[in-house]
Amino acid sequence: MSTPSPASFPAPKPHYAALDGLRGVAAVMVVLFHMFEGSARDLQFHTDQIINHGYLSVDFFFMLSGFVIGYAYDDRWGNMTLWNFCKRRLVRLHGGHGNAVGGNPLLLPGL
Repeated sequence: MSTPSPASFPAPKPHYAALDGLRGVAAVMVVLFHMFEGSARDLQFHTDQIINHGYLSVDFFFMLSGFVIGYAYDDRWGNMTLWNFCKRRLVRLHGGHGNAVGGNPLLLPGL
């Protein structure tokens, strides 16, 4: 069995560690927003909450995630149909979902 030559693989794209850090900060902000949500006296508008606009981190996280997905597929948009893109995303996301749903009854049999 022969190994493919290195020239057959495209050069890897640069990894932006700052984007991973920003996504992590956004995720932590959402968690902290929900942790301190119970301490707010103004339950409708959350004006006195410690982390007042933590819900905006969800939008920021999704925006960064969309950029990362677009950056990962930017060299394939001309060759890929919408159906192929959806299949790739479904396979990538469904694997973890299937493991979580299928593994929980095995880990927690009494529940």
